[in-house]
Amino acid sequence: MTILFPIIYSAALTYLVWKAFKVMSNGWNISGSEKKPFNNSKFKQKKYTIHPELLDKSGNITEEELLTVRFSNDNDSSLEEKGSTTD
Repeated sequence: MTILFPIIYSAALTYLVWKAFKVMSNGWNISGSEKKPFNNSKFKQKKYTIHPELLDKSGNITEEELLTVRFSNDNDSSLEEKGSTTD
């Protein structure tokens, strides 16, 4: 048993290092083959993200008043500027 453990450990370590380099090489291949900026539609980002909670049943942004929660240790200076008080 004492000779079996180092063999299994070495084999597992070798396998994991090989897999790690294989994954890293995939990333290197992608960055090396892309010489132009990301103009593909696959890589385009939206300017903003709309959370699903803000949409009504028909998919439009809701106009109803939103509930907000403030915690007692919140040190937001904008409240002091507006003259609001916290509980």
